[in-house]
Amino acid sequence: MAIDLFGFSIGRKSKEQETQENLRAESFVTPDEYDGAQSLQTGGFLGTYVDFSGGVQDENQFIQTYRSLSLYPEVDLAIEDIVNDAIIMGTDRKPIKLDLEKTDLSANIKTKIYREYEGVLKLFDIANKGYEIFRRWYIDGRLYFHLVIDKENPRAGIKEARAIDPLKIKKVRKVEKKPFNRGNAAVPIVTSTEEFFLYIDNDKNSYQYTGSTGVKIEPDSIAYVHSGIVDSTTKKVVGYLQKAIRPVNMLRQIEDAVVIYRISRAPERRIFYIDVGNLPKQKAEQYLRELMNRYRNKLVYNQSTGEVRDDRNHLHMLEDFWLPRREGGRGTEISTLQGGQNLGEMSDVEYLQRKLYRALNVPISRLETQNGFNMGRSAEITRDEAKFYKFISRLRFKFSGVITDVLKKQLLLKGIINEHDWSDIHDNLTYIFNEDSYFSELRDTEILKERLTVLGAVEPYLGKYFSTEYIRKNILKQSEEEILRIDAQNAEEQEAMQLMQMQQQMQMQGQLPAGEGQEAPPTYLNNIHI
Repeated sequence: MAIDLFGFSIGRKSKEQETQENLRAESFVTPDEYDGAQSLQTGGFLGTYVDFSGGVQDENQFIQTYRSLSLYPEVDLAIEDIVNDAIIMGTDRKPIKLDLEKTDLSANIKTKIYREYEGVLKLFDIANKGYEIFRRWYIDGRLYFHLVIDKENPRAGIKEARAIDPLKIKKVRKVEKKPFNRGNAAVPIVTSTEEFFLYIDNDKNSYQYTGSTGVKIEPDSIAYVHSGIVDSTTKKVVGYLQKAIRPVNMLRQIEDAVVIYRISRAPERRIFYIDVGNLPKQKAEQYLRELMNRYRNKLVYNQSTGEVRDDRNHLHMLEDFWLPRREGGRGTEISTLQGGQNLGEMSDVEYLQRKLYRALNVPISRLETQNGFNMGRSAEITRDEAKFYKFISRLRFKFSGVITDVLKKQLLLKGIINEHDWSDIHDNLTYIFNEDSYFSELRDTEILKERLTVLGAVEPYLGKYFSTEYIRKNILKQSEEEILRIDAQNAEEQEAMQLMQMQQQMQMQGQLPAGEGQEAPPTYLNNIHI
């Protein structure tokens, strides 16, 4: 069976493969995997042309907007909470571990896969850059890596994984169609599709592809993972920060308004009503200006130099009011304009902050810095924290797609497995992320405690209304693999305990000298205290 990777065909194509490629089902619907790929309609023999200016510009604007949002303090704090809970360095500096227990592979193949998985982690430098890679993927909403191989020796596998700026690369889906006449209408039928990546190393937001500009890259040479969120109207991939754009803009505006209001309304200002009598307008204005210059505060403190100097550059919003008054009024009068009331009211700002955290799926309780971590029972943990844990699990599952993609290509290149084997084990791959949250431990403990409580309640009815298998599967929630593994461990432990008891009895009867004929029990028995 032939394997097509990185533009190379390793092995021969079977007749079955060739037949399947030649006899593909025809459809009038353009394939769309909701991966943000730009559809390219082609036809004729003069080449292809597509204008990327609109789509790429919009996508790049999205990415640049996300990056600017990440610099906002509240957004940065939320991102820190998300990334810190998702990527946790263990004692062995491996935040992500591979589990092949659910696969039917032989022990030799599993050992090879584990070895290659360690190599994949080194390609990404997960031990040192895992946090940065996950953060970059979460902010941009997509992640690209160029997989470098030795063209002279592709069997040696992937040599390097280089990160690519999402602003410089775009996935393209080339669709070939042919006309199909049905009655009086001509319906285009999709005959073939081709996917590739287009890379242009410039800083422009728009470009055109005519077959000569840019670098066309084989899809197998790129490891690509996106957020999985697609805009319903444009079918473009958007990031997780898309929902936070509006709340952030509203929060910025309300904060600016609050600052302006505080500065303008905080001080008490005076209102001078100056009696100008029957003076003409120009004389009245000149008289008013003279009084203003005579009595206004001229001394200004310079905080940078510590000097007190004469300066007339006052903020207009903080100046006093000078108003002329004609003859017949109450004469010259000075009154005080009170400052703003309720200047400490921040309910509108706090509302938008909570709205922003809800848009980022972060528990609002984490916004309150004065709230400490609750070390109580799991029942005391809020529903928001439970939802946040599920959100983190979804992020981990989506992010692990890039590791799965690279691992697959590495195994195929080195000939450890083939395409058929990979299709069988793909769904059984499990990634275990490190957990250091007290909540997860407390949750598991409480769940186990409640299950054991129910087990104690139904134990008198064992063999009458409930079977052992029913209890283990429905009450203890043990899977088939767990049941087999636990039964094997119990049998091994019982055999070891019986052997130890038999040796002790023989020693007591004097049939066996002390310290002889004893085999070391399993290591896990040393931790059992009866």
